[in-house]
Amino acid sequence: MKYYQIKEITQRLRHNATKYEVILWRNLRKKQLFGRKFLRQHAIIYDSIGTDHLFYVPDFYCEQEKLAVELDGKIHEFTKSRDKHRDSILIEKGITVLRFKNEEVTTNLQSVLNKIAQTFDSNIIQDNE
Repeated sequence: MKYYQIKEITQRLRHNATKYEVILWRNLRKKQLFGRKFLRQHAIIYDSIGTDHLFYVPDFYCEQEKLAVELDGKIHEFTKSRDKHRDSILIEKGITVLRFKNEEVTTNLQSVLNKIAQTFDSNIIQDNE
């Protein structure tokens, strides 16, 4: 896929966020979680052939921590093997993938934020406190 097509896809995803993504985004944006900058629906290109790119778009991505955060809704019950394959490619690129069920965001948001923060380099967290 060409870069401009990828950009169109990510823009469409950002404009059609789920209510769960909106809730989590309110708590991740503007470096609210230990000063980490998160991007929403940011394409990660994992291979290129000329101007054609292969990519994945996690719900949230922190470049500093090389951390992808995914919120899984009901559709993910039917896409587990595809999700597992996607996660393995991201892991090969040195990216940690955290997955949460949508319901976790509404029932225990603080726990979700704590689990995300636990993946951060503890020395960096101490510097930001």
